[in-house]
Amino acid sequence: MKKMFLLMLVGWSGVYCFTGCSQEVEAKEEVQKFLVTSPLQKDTTITKEYVSQIHAYQHIEVRALEKGYLQKIYVDEGQTVREGQLMFQIMPMVYQAELQKSKAEANYVGIEYQNTKKLADNNVVSKNELALAQAKLDKANAEVGLAKTHLDFTTIRAPFNGMMDHFQARLGSLVDEGDLLTTLSDNSKMWVYFNVPEAEYLAYKAHARTEAETKVKLLMANNEVFKYPGVVQTIEADFNNETGNIAFRATFPNPDRLLRNGETGSVLMTVPLKNALIIPQKATFEVLEKKFVYVVDKRNVVHQREVVVGSEMPDLYIVTDGISADDKIMLEGIRKVKDGDKISFNYEAPKTVISHLKVYSE
Repeated sequence: MKKMFLLMLVGWSGVYCFTGCSQEVEAKEEVQKFLVTSPLQKDTTITKEYVSQIHAYQHIEVRALEKGYLQKIYVDEGQTVREGQLMFQIMPMVYQAELQKSKAEANYVGIEYQNTKKLADNNVVSKNELALAQAKLDKANAEVGLAKTHLDFTTIRAPFNGMMDHFQARLGSLVDEGDLLTTLSDNSKMWVYFNVPEAEYLAYKAHARTEAETKVKLLMANNEVFKYPGVVQTIEADFNNETGNIAFRATFPNPDRLLRNGETGSVLMTVPLKNALIIPQKATFEVLEKKFVYVVDKRNVVHQREVVVGSEMPDLYIVTDGISADDKIMLEGIRKVKDGDKISFNYEAPKTVISHLKVYSE
């Protein structure tokens, strides 16, 4: 009975071992089946982000036009003013006195001219003396106009509708001609400047018949997109030789006056790409800040190959160098193989692979 029991135990152990080993072999073979695909080549568009500088449509320095004491300030910092509204008053007494003096001299010269004219009409004096009297009168009238202009310069009015900045001079300050009083911004619309690399500029020009057709968005500093889209209106004439960039200017409406002069943000512009090579991000791995993929050759051997990523999309990379549309690349299991390994794989078409990615849309 003991012999029979031992024989049965050995038999069961053999069956168990055979079954377990078979399962291990099958599991091993299953692990070695990897998913492989190819780059998708197609025309597409990407959204590029450009650091930008935001400027008011009009932004000027308000300066004193005459020397004197700042007698009155009619506005406040941060206030919205209307075109023609009185902002500052420089003490006008000296200029008023000069105007009165000029008018008195003009009146005196005018009387002289009338007397000379009567004499000239009676041929008592020559026409040359009459012309000289006329010249003196013209000069005196010009002095009146000049004095009036100086007096007018003591009152400073808003040249356009805008918003006040902080004061550079306080009430009672002695200001000289040209001293800065404040700045004034018309932020009803904003000019947003951003720099575009040469290659992207050429792609842009190849697809946009006119700059005004290109709509752009503005990503503000709080990572929210400004609700009013802008339009690219101008491109500067020259490239910056040091950076290889050229400056674009987009205009954004700003009816709510949310944007202010000097803000920062990023312009979001759609850039067309022709025959772009698109691969899933998960097909890549990184070594020393460089991107690599595993390319499968005709003998099913994998080879590590560096790729150059030109642009990034959600879950996708657009590759500019390193692989071609005909290459087969590993999609899954890239951490389980090494360069030179021979693998078994299942191939899946790139359109099918990309359509299953969570964020991608055609």
